[in-house]
Amino acid sequence: MDFEPYRGELVAYCYRMLASFHEAEDLVQETMLRAWKARDRYDPARASVRTWLYRIATNVCLTALEGRARRPLPSGLGAPGEDPGTPLTPATDIPWLQPFPDARYDMEARADMRLALVVALQRLPARQRAVLVLREVLQFNAAEVADQLDTTVPAVNSTLQRARAALTDVGDGDAIAEPDDPEAREVVDRYLRAFEAADVPALVRLLADAVVLEMPPVPLWFRGTEHYGAFMHRVFELRGTDWALRRLVANGQPALAAYAQDPAGDHRLHSLQVFAVTGDRITRNVVFTDPQVLDTFDLPRRIPSN
Repeated sequence: MDFEPYRGELVAYCYRMLASFHEAEDLVQETMLRAWKARDRYDPARASVRTWLYRIATNVCLTALEGRARRPLPSGLGAPGEDPGTPLTPATDIPWLQPFPDARYDMEARADMRLALVVALQRLPARQRAVLVLREVLQFNAAEVADQLDTTVPAVNSTLQRARAALTDVGDGDAIAEPDDPEAREVVDRYLRAFEAADVPALVRLLADAVVLEMPPVPLWFRGTEHYGAFMHRVFELRGTDWALRRLVANGQPALAAYAQDPAGDHRLHSLQVFAVTGDRITRNVVFTDPQVLDTFDLPRRIPSN
């Protein structure tokens, strides 16, 4: 039995459940190990290999989630900041939501990986989360999900209704442009050029009025172009104006890896910026600086000076 063709989609599933790429990979490895040990008990007349693997993965995820706090972004913890000069002190005791490095796995469905949806899923109890993803995202039927969760079809349908009701305020994810959308690419390319030029007014012109900027593991976030612009002035004052940026994709969204110049003249990896673009404006920028998160994207740590 070859389980490897299912690894990528299982990692994506466990990521939606846990909001942690590192944990998702570990849980899929545990799923594969359990499946291998139980392969003699697999009944092809009862379920396909894929459905069987999801049953195992679901149980592994539900066990892992027992007693766990949800993984948030800073905007889920309190009101926006008012002072862009606030000290940037990381909160290392919070299990922050992590981004998903799209290039690591070849998957077709990207829209259902968006940060806003993954954040919203974390509000749900674990079983509601599983039912919603299995039914709405992965398109398993109610009977299959009932079997995966050792419950009944009416119970699955009831749980799905409650999960849907709890997420009514998530908004229309379809309004967020795909990374390969020409208009979104142009907006992010213009942002890249403005950032490398340290041109704050040009950056601000690309932002929606109610743009959100957040920077896990710092529990601080800002709303609005005024605060965003003031914070970017601070960034260039603190880290200099010589930056190099690289394009990539995270969670099915356009992203940039930002490299700041060091005293030797090289550029060292500083952060990963993941954008939500609606129309011709950036509505959200989530800036990740945790080195462990950056490592999952297989980015060079340093770009030598020319």
